Amino acid sequence: MRDIFERIKGTPGPLGQYQQYADGYYMFPQLEGEIGPHMKFQDKEVLNWSLNNYLGLANHPQVRKADAEGAAEFGMAAPMGARMMSGDTKYHKELEQKLAHHVGKPCGYLTNFGYQAMVSIVDSLVNRHDIIVYDSDAHACILDGLRLHIGRSFVFPHNNMEKLREVLQRATKFANEQEGGILVITEGVFGMSGDLGKLDEICAMKKDFNFRILIDDAHGFGTMGKTGAGTAEHFGVADQIDVHFATFAKSMAGIGAFVAAEKEIVDYLRFNMRSQIYAKSLPMPMVIGALKRLELLQNQPQLREKLWTITHALQNALRQKGFNIGTTLSPVTPVLLTTTTTDQNRAVAEATNLVMDLRENYALFCSIVIYPVVPKGIVMLRLIPTAAHELEDVEYTIKVFCEIKEKLDKGVYDTGVILDKRLVN
Repeated sequence: MRDIFERIKGTPGPLGQYQQYADGYYMFPQLEGEIGPHMKFQDKEVLNWSLNNYLGLANHPQVRKADAEGAAEFGMAAPMGARMMSGDTKYHKELEQKLAHHVGKPCGYLTNFGYQAMVSIVDSLVNRHDIIVYDSDAHACILDGLRLHIGRSFVFPHNNMEKLREVLQRATKFANEQEGGILVITEGVFGMSGDLGKLDEICAMKKDFNFRILIDDAHGFGTMGKTGAGTAEHFGVADQIDVHFATFAKSMAGIGAFVAAEKEIVDYLRFNMRSQIYAKSLPMPMVIGALKRLELLQNQPQLREKLWTITHALQNALRQKGFNIGTTLSPVTPVLLTTTTTDQNRAVAEATNLVMDLRENYALFCSIVIYPVVPKGIVMLRLIPTAAHELEDVEYTIKVFCEIKEKLDKGVYDTGVILDKRLVN
């Protein structure tokens, strides 16, 4: 018999293998100062494109005031206990009802976190007779929910509607044999690529197949649609989405999430979602703060307009300069660069050196994504524009990206090793 700690210490995992040089800089970096486009990293001010603060609410004076007043009145402990036992309040109910109304659903349920809630929603909605059909690019929280499903699951290639139709045909056969149903799961906005789930085309398939659809609209809520109700509103199919889920961690700049659907379904989730039944209620200051955030999201459309002004300026300029930003139709802006080497170890070092140059010599902070999230030979720099950014930030970023791409193409970053100090230009 082997000690499990012996295995853990000997195998750090796919990300842990980079800990020695990445921890605290590339992974778990510490950004300091007030949340916004300009923060401090390693004691230096940087232009920050790495926060999902889409509407700039994190430091909005009304939000800060509501957060402070909520903490002063209720403290961080209230309410004590889980919602079902002793942690329910009129404020929790008010928030979830307003959220549901905003996305066009009759009923809503407030959850503590986005990730754990999605896992639990998937687990609750299906049983062993039911079939889950999901997009191949689904978020990790959806995939972890699938792990709890003891029935069949079928995946379709990302946004491939022809393949989805084929999968639904297979799923229908098995569902009929098992006397079960079908749940289709996709996202409104895919957080890495920025492209949209084809909600209109998926919903149109309801005329040919009997299924329910659950969407994770974490990146779409607050950013997409005429009123910011999300990607379903953008496509005009809000009434055809059976279960709408979104988090506060993006446009709402907070903690928590919600699920919205018809009342019987929400009631079922309230009494069956283990992640909520056995978890302490969302603290009151976060609920009070979320009510203010929702009010601003609904009543200050200029925030969303500013977000899209910055988004269009950034994305249009990148395209004009010849950068590949994929198929994004949302604020999420991936910039896809090609490494000069096909050797994976050298490619990792090359990508790492590029990001070090960005942070040390250009004072620009953004997220980096490499294989296996993207194909080998590709480096994705992921930019998140917000309403707090200015056009001057966009202009500087375009200038910097043109310079680092020229360096990349010339092989400046392909040193074969990860540099420990600042690059010498």
